Amino acid sequence: MRLYVVDAFTNTPFAGNPAGVVLLDRPADTAWMQSVAAELKHAETAFVRVDRMEDAIGAVADAQTLPLRWFTPEVEVDLCGHATLAAAHVLGGDRVFSTRSGQLRCAAKDGWVRMDFPADPPKPVGSPDGTAGEADGAAIQALTKALPGITVRQVLRGRTDLVVLAEDAAEVRAVRPDFDAVARSDARLVAVTAPGDRPGIDFVSRAFAPAVGVDEDPVTGSLHCTLAPLWADRLGRSELVAEQASARGGTVRVELRGDRVALAGQAVTVVSGELEV
Repeated sequence: MRLYVVDAFTNTPFAGNPAGVVLLDRPADTAWMQSVAAELKHAETAFVRVDRMEDAIGAVADAQTLPLRWFTPEVEVDLCGHATLAAAHVLGGDRVFSTRSGQLRCAAKDGWVRMDFPADPPKPVGSPDGTAGEADGAAIQALTKALPGITVRQVLRGRTDLVVLAEDAAEVRAVRPDFDAVARSDARLVAVTAPGDRPGIDFVSRAFAPAVGVDEDPVTGSLHCTLAPLWADRLGRSELVAEQASARGGTVRVELRGDRVALAGQAVTVVSGELEV
């Protein structure tokens, strides 16, 4: 089985979000895939089933749909952007993946991978100005304590993630979360976001997911299925450029298209080899 490590949402090695990519030429046991992901210790590892290994890489995809699954070091997840980008980067060409979140179409061209994902518009759960309900107010208070230094302007919820709207990008860049407190949230991850503070960047974010074994995810593609509708509405534009302001950093181009979001990013392969066990 072929094994790759790919830095996603960047064109620079050792930046962006590293993902494992394992190409399988036969069905694999779930517990084994989870063990491989735990061994690699990346935020996610993608497992792609291909029929013929020698024909998979660089071949032009036709109607074939490739099964794709993602695992953190601790759990299987329903959707992952950066590991999907990494898999599409390794395989090249146009690809269709069958996943827990339905079919995902990817196209690799001119050094960029464009992915078609389902949009996940967030809904407000209240604001800290006294208009929130009792449960919402408690959630906001807990998040305020978990994210010291963040001025919580609004809290929103997508299907799996909580999004905290901060005062400005400086707060987002500087926050040092209480990860134990963040892990007590009932969300897959808690994100903080604010308008961009650099030329060409429309909004910034960071993502914290200790509940699934990832204290801070360097660049979270799937989160932008929620951030894209949020910022498209606030900024009045459907095409935006996002920066995830982790220590490694990364850039995500987003385009809101009805109930879908196009996510585009670059990627760099840093390791390729064979999985021996």
